[in-house]
Amino acid sequence: MPIRDLKDQISRLPEQPGVYLYSDRAGVTIYVGRATALRDRVRSYLGAYGSSPKTDALLDEVAGLEVIVTDSLVEALALENNLIKQRAPRYNILLRDDKNYPYLQVTTTERFPRVLVARRVARDGNFYAGPFLPATFARKTMSLTHRLFGMRSCNEVINGRRGRPCLEYDIKRCIAPCVEELCGEAEYATAVAHTQMFLDGRNDELLAELRTQMQAAADGLHYEQAAQIRDAVRTIETLRDRQQKMATARLGDRDAFGVKVGPAGAVVLVFQTRGGRVVERIELVTDAVEAPHRSERDVVEAALQQFYEVRDVPPEVHVPVALDDDEALAGWLSARAGRRVRLHVPRRGDKRGLLELAGRNAALGYDSRYGEHAQAQGAALDELRAVLGLPALPRRVECFDISTIQGAESVASMVVCEDGAMRRSEYRKYRIRNSRAAHPDDFAAMEEVVLRRYRRLLEQGGPFPDLVVVDGGKGQLSAAYKALEQLGLANLVAIGIAKREELLVTRDRQEPLALDRHSGALRLVQRIRDEAHRFAVTFHRRARRMRDLRSDLDEVPGIGPKRRKLLLEQFGSAANVRRASRDELQRVVGPRLAGVLAAHFA
Repeated sequence: MPIRDLKDQISRLPEQPGVYLYSDRAGVTIYVGRATALRDRVRSYLGAYGSSPKTDALLDEVAGLEVIVTDSLVEALALENNLIKQRAPRYNILLRDDKNYPYLQVTTTERFPRVLVARRVARDGNFYAGPFLPATFARKTMSLTHRLFGMRSCNEVINGRRGRPCLEYDIKRCIAPCVEELCGEAEYATAVAHTQMFLDGRNDELLAELRTQMQAAADGLHYEQAAQIRDAVRTIETLRDRQQKMATARLGDRDAFGVKVGPAGAVVLVFQTRGGRVVERIELVTDAVEAPHRSERDVVEAALQQFYEVRDVPPEVHVPVALDDDEALAGWLSARAGRRVRLHVPRRGDKRGLLELAGRNAALGYDSRYGEHAQAQGAALDELRAVLGLPALPRRVECFDISTIQGAESVASMVVCEDGAMRRSEYRKYRIRNSRAAHPDDFAAMEEVVLRRYRRLLEQGGPFPDLVVVDGGKGQLSAAYKALEQLGLANLVAIGIAKREELLVTRDRQEPLALDRHSGALRLVQRIRDEAHRFAVTFHRRARRMRDLRSDLDEVPGIGPKRRKLLLEQFGSAANVRRASRDELQRVVGPRLAGVLAAHFA
C-alpha cells in the first residue's frame, strides 16, 4: 500500500486532537478527517486495507499527509467541516451533507429582539454568534438565554398593551415585555445586552456578576433562585470551554501568521479565515543557510511581503509580534488590496486564540521538518556530501536498478529521494528495449535507461539530481557515465553501490569507499538502493506474468482480442489453432485471416 511509505511520518505525529488531510500524487486533497489523537487515528489506516472498497481505493491513492493541530475535538470538527466544503475531497463528498453548523442570531433590528437559530451569517444588522458544535448545543444555549435573561421566544408584535403575560412568564422563561407594567423597553434592552455579552464570549465578567447574584440569592434564603443561577454558571463555563477558534462569526475575513524560528531554519504557518471560517492552511519554510541569525520579527516581515506578492490581501492580518515597519507594511498591503488593511497583534479573545493555534502548528511543522528524525537525515546527507566531496548537500538523489532473469523481460527502475524522504510520485519504470538482443547485459541496460531518463529531463528542463546512484560496481557506473557524456551531462555526480560488500564506487577513486556499517550516509544510500531494487523486482514480476499470459496468436497481424477469444473458444488452445486446416480456420475468421494464420504458423 502506498500509505506504508508514510509510516515514519505517521509515527512522529502528535497525540493531540486535530485534522488530517490525505493527498494524491498530484498534491490534491482526497480525504479530510478528524481525530481525538492524530497519531492513533492515522496509524489505524496502516491496517485498514480490506475493510471496505472505499477505504481500499483511498489507500491506493494516498501519497501525502498533512495535519493541523487543534485545541479540542470540537474545534477539529469545525475545521474538518470547513475544509471539506472548501476543498471538496472526493472521498468525503458522499459522507457529508451540505448543511452548515448553526449560529445564534439576536434580532437586534427588532424593537424587542429574539434569539433564533440561523444556518448562515448575513450582513443584515443583526448580531450573530457561533457556530455551535454539536448542533444541539445551539438550541440548548438559546434555551438558556430564555431561562437566564428572559429573552422572549414568541412571534408576537410587542407593544406593551397585552392584558396578561403568557405561560412563558409564569415558568420564568420570559420577562414579559408584552406587558409594559412588568417589563419596560429599557429593562428588556438590559436583558438583550446581557445576552449579547454571553454569546459574545465575555464570560468572565458575566460569570462574576452571576456569582454575585447567586451569593445574594443564597444569603436571602432564595435557594431555588440560587440553584438556577448555579446551573446557569455551569452551562456558561461549559460554553466557554467549547469556544471555537476554527470557526467564529466574529473572525470575518483575516489571515493569522504563526511562526517558529530555530537554529535549523524557520517555519511560518498561515491560517486563512474567510467568512469566519478557517478555510486554508499554508506553510512557508526557510533554512538556516538562507536566513542565519534572523529574529522572529525578520521572518514575519519577509513572509508578509512574499506571501501577499501573489495572493489576495484580507481586511485584517494578524501577526505574533509587533513589526518595526508596521505602518509601511500596512500601507503596502492596503495599496495591493485597494482598501484599508489592518496589521494587528491581537492580545486576547478568539483572535489571539487563533494566532496561538497557528503558532503551535508552526512549531509542529518545524519539528516535523527539523526535528530529531529530520536532523538525522540531514546529518546523513551532510556526511555523504563530505565523503564524496560534493559542493553542496545531495538533497535530490536518483537511483537506478536493473532486474532480469537470463536476459528475459529485462526492466529497470528509477526512484527519487529528496531530503532523505522517498518521492513515490516521481518513481519511473522502464522496459529495456535491447533485452531481446543476442547478448543482453546489465551494462547496456544501465546505459540505455540513464540515457532515456536524462534525455527526457533535458527536454523538460529538469530538475536534475545532486547525486545519481546505480546498483552495481565499476561496470554499471561506467555505463551510466557513458550515457551522461552523450547528453553533455558528465558534470553530474554518479556513484555505484556493490551489493555484496556494500562499497561505494566512484569514478575519481581507484579503490572503492568502505564506510562504517553504522554510518548514516551508508544507511541512506542502502535504503535508496533497496527501494529501487524493490520497485524493479515488483515490475519485473508483473512483466513475467504478462508474458506468461500472452498467446502466440498475439503476434499474428490482424488478430485482435475479439478474434483471439473467438479462436480459443472454437479450438480450445493456440496449439489447436496451429494444427487446424485452412478450411476450419476459414469457417471462424474468414478466408483472408485464415490465409494469414496458415502463413504465420507455416
